[in-house]
Amino acid sequence: MVRKSGILLSMTSLSSKYGIGDLGPEAFRFAKFLKKAGQTVWQVLPLTVVDGGSGNSPYSPPSAFAGNPLLISPEVMADSGLLSADDLKDAPEFAQGRIDYDLARGYKGRLTRLAWSNFKKAGQRTEYEKFFTSHRHWLESYSFFAALKESQEGKCWYHWPDPLKYRHHEALHKTWETLQDEIEYHRFVQFVFYSQLAALKDCLRQCDIEFVGDMPIYVTLDCADVWANPHLFELDERLTPISVAGVPPDYFSKTGQLWGNPLYRWDVMESDGFQWWMSRLRHLLHVFDKIRIDHFRGFIGYWAVPAGSKTAETGCWRAAPHQSFFERLSWEFPNRPFWAENLGVLTPEIEAARKGMGLPGMLILHFGFDDPGQNLYAPHNHTPDNVVYTGTHDNNTSLGWFDEEGTSKEIANLVFYLDKNISRATICGDMIRMAMFSVAETAVIQMQDYLELGEEARMNVPSTPTGNWEWRMLPAQTSDALATHLKTLSRLYGRA
Repeated sequence: MVRKSGILLSMTSLSSKYGIGDLGPEAFRFAKFLKKAGQTVWQVLPLTVVDGGSGNSPYSPPSAFAGNPLLISPEVMADSGLLSADDLKDAPEFAQGRIDYDLARGYKGRLTRLAWSNFKKAGQRTEYEKFFTSHRHWLESYSFFAALKESQEGKCWYHWPDPLKYRHHEALHKTWETLQDEIEYHRFVQFVFYSQLAALKDCLRQCDIEFVGDMPIYVTLDCADVWANPHLFELDERLTPISVAGVPPDYFSKTGQLWGNPLYRWDVMESDGFQWWMSRLRHLLHVFDKIRIDHFRGFIGYWAVPAGSKTAETGCWRAAPHQSFFERLSWEFPNRPFWAENLGVLTPEIEAARKGMGLPGMLILHFGFDDPGQNLYAPHNHTPDNVVYTGTHDNNTSLGWFDEEGTSKEIANLVFYLDKNISRATICGDMIRMAMFSVAETAVIQMQDYLELGEEARMNVPSTPTGNWEWRMLPAQTSDALATHLKTLSRLYGRA
């Protein structure tokens, strides 16, 4: 077993000149920071398209395959000749430390439009055509969907005229011809995104950094995949969801989490050997070394809530054909480069499936101290076949947990557990050291905890639709002093 350590940091949380972290110079600088800091893992949140209607959540993507245009770097476009240096001079004043999605979306959208115009004039399309050919299986429908959505003034596909909503051949063919330039524009945006991502992946490989991605289990209803493949989703004859996704009441919410995503028709997916899933995973593994499978338990049993419910309390558990799914997964990906997000309501069947697949699970230290004796999240109960975290994107930061969420019982147990005084000044270091000395093979720490930030730096509050996914680092926060500290910690606990 090779012990590892790394950092959880959303790509959007990098500092940049353009209002949101992206695939530009700061991403390369962060890769080199990780190497200098003795880290071997960078885990990111999904790089999917986000929109304001879904609260900019990367876990409700309008495509299972398309990359987020907001992550395209203007500097890299200028370096590649798609833009000139002058094109970048009129950038608005972006706030430091937070993402203004609307401002970034407007500015970067203008730049990618200009880059497309320049690209068409240049006439050199060989690499672009190669990209389209190799990604045609998803890019053709996605680019058409995106162009159609714009032509319909941003309306969701289920509010489009019936011939487009129900994909009548004649209507689609006529619209396809009308929207050719716009369709090609969206293909171009994906070409630029994946070209920049490939360059970053090469840099990470040179730095010996394992790049770990995140696959949301569900897509949003207003999604290219649902529109193009409605037979794969639980929809009625009007293409309206019958039941939707969520989870029952848990640590994060007393009424459960009503996600609202359309559920899969697992019987239909099983009948074709889960082709959509295999295609999705192959696509992600072209980019990432490993993938965290979000809501792993949903592949064994999932919470189905009747459409129109106000909370997730009215749902019920349903079984998924997990044995045949995992058999196909093992055949397709014999190295099994996955981590399982096995949080929430667990059963012996779920853990048996995870262990049978040989997939690392997740251990969250914030959950470990209500009753640590038998608690699987307390360090003395950890096992090597796991990834240990202080917290994830759905948790508070460690300082925020100490200030706002840790009960007096949990704090008292933690004090007694470590046999030392715990304070705001020590909590981040205490949590980080517990993760580092855990027997879990891999330790991943939120960047916010290394920076000792409070609740203001939290990424997401589950069941809260607005104000999430906005935190960003400042340029000076990845300092040489911090890199030295991280490297010392990783060496001390055998993770360098």
